[in-house]
Amino acid sequence: MATLCRPEVAVPENIVTMADTLKMAEQLHAGKPQLRLAMRLISSTGVQKRHIVQPLEQTLEHHGFESRNKIYEAEAKHRVPPVIRKALEHAELTAQDIDAIIYVSCTGFMMPAMTAWLVNAMGFRHDTRQIPIAQLGCAAGAAAISRAHDFCVAHPGSNVLIVACEFCSLCYQPPDDDVGSLLSDGLFGDAVGAVVVRGSGGKGIRLERNAAYLIPNTEDWISYLVKETGFHFRLDKRVPGTMKPLAPVLRELVERHGWDVGSLDFYIIHAGGPRILNDLCKYLGVPQESFRYSRATLTEYGNIASVVVLDSIGRLFADNHVHDGGHGVIAGFGPGITAEMAVGSWRA
Repeated sequence: MATLCRPEVAVPENIVTMADTLKMAEQLHAGKPQLRLAMRLISSTGVQKRHIVQPLEQTLEHHGFESRNKIYEAEAKHRVPPVIRKALEHAELTAQDIDAIIYVSCTGFMMPAMTAWLVNAMGFRHDTRQIPIAQLGCAAGAAAISRAHDFCVAHPGSNVLIVACEFCSLCYQPPDDDVGSLLSDGLFGDAVGAVVVRGSGGKGIRLERNAAYLIPNTEDWISYLVKETGFHFRLDKRVPGTMKPLAPVLRELVERHGWDVGSLDFYIIHAGGPRILNDLCKYLGVPQESFRYSRATLTEYGNIASVVVLDSIGRLFADNHVHDGGHGVIAGFGPGITAEMAVGSWRA
């Protein structure tokens, strides 16, 4: 059985508080009719602070997509290796033990993929499989866990390294002042994370089943408009209501595995925002406290895209309250509208 070991997550040193965000919005978008609504929505996110790779005053500057992508590459090469080393330590493995690297990110672009640089720079074997995933957005963290599980099933005894690198602040677009853009400016943060899925041995979440689901005809609800200035985030006002059709899909996956979705021992849910978490609790019939790890990530770091599930899993490990054999679910949601889901048991 494939086992998801303890993740390692790191955030940049530059902090933006809720007060900073609201002040920035008022200064940059004063007089815009949609500003008051956007500020109310930002205030209701529960995000107390976020971490970004550049100081706020530099983040507000925009010297073009080429400049920002160079920052993305430099910051990724600087910040990713330390979290990989810690993730390998948590899994009690070395770079030579890794058979595949899954790298997920939607906030910058590199070709060759970052995986090629990692193989050369960090001592991974040169026959290591490279699996970059670039366009699943916030769902990519959960998707990477499922693809790592699939790889370990197809190649018994293999070990897979997952790396998630998201610098959402590099996608900030000062001229964009629609409600969705303003809300995203107050919600997203930067982070990098890594975790190992061991094909045998290890302690953590024993992965047992996974599934995916795409809500029909919603591909334009979360999207990037790609311009000369880079990625312009687009968020449809219908997105917060997507838990109503997705909750039955998640319930079916858990019940097909013979478990009761309302009485699991742990829940790792992508923290897209408080409405997403609150609605899913309601539709699954679980207490609000059940999503405490996801809520803590949202409060302390904001929506860190694909890194969310890794950080929430890290909080599960740190909490150390799940009994051996306890059942749980991991779910991420993103563009498509796509849901990536997995179930597993705690292995002490």
